[in-house]
Amino acid sequence: MKKVLAFDIDQTLNVAKTPITDDIAELLTKCLNHFEICPISGQKFDQFLIQIVNRLPNPTPEQLSHLHLFVAQGTQYYRYENGDWKQVYNYPLTEEQVAKITATIEQAAKELGYWEEDKLQPGDEIIENRLSQVTFSALGQKAGTEEKYAWDPDCKKREKIVARCKELSPEFDYEIGGTTSINAITPGMNKTFGMTHLLEELNVAKEDILYFGDMTQPGGNDYPVVQMGIDTITVRNHEDTAYALKGILGIIA
Repeated sequence: MKKVLAFDIDQTLNVAKTPITDDIAELLTKCLNHFEICPISGQKFDQFLIQIVNRLPNPTPEQLSHLHLFVAQGTQYYRYENGDWKQVYNYPLTEEQVAKITATIEQAAKELGYWEEDKLQPGDEIIENRLSQVTFSALGQKAGTEEKYAWDPDCKKREKIVARCKELSPEFDYEIGGTTSINAITPGMNKTFGMTHLLEELNVAKEDILYFGDMTQPGGNDYPVVQMGIDTITVRNHEDTAYALKGILGIIA
């Protein structure tokens, strides 16, 4: 029996950049009675709240104590204590690193013709400082789901951007995630870092974890978990995840 269920978010627990469905919310709440639940994603802390935590149907403090939020690929970690979310650790980039990464991604996207500033909604941005990583979202965070899915369904555009970024600033790593995103980090600050800290913080072994992700191919932001030797289920969408969770809960029952 596994002790921990860990999840990517976009395309694994939800439709990209949208709150989880009622079905997923109910399943996760039931899972909190049996497992430590650990979403790990490149997103910011407030998006974890909007997309997951605030959607759970009346979770008890005891249930929330088993929910662990590994933000920005696990370079930030939050857990629920005394009625609120506490930041346990944070490993931010320096201002100089953020500036270098931002300039690199912008240059690469513009050179390749993939800088879509004219498609942004008011107040949105293409490149976002998430403290321990910098994230490129080709159409911004507020673009519609269908528009995002259509922009780079085969990841070819982002693969070209990543290749150019590596030429310009090889001292950083660049991972493809979500539907339009690239996460830029310092070497080693990917999900390997996050999952290693998960093992330490929860005092569990690799064999205790089952991970769900949609980008488990080489170059995808879930691939480092596969490389660690952690049991992984590759899903196409949140429906696949729901199907698997119903099977797991059925076995327990």
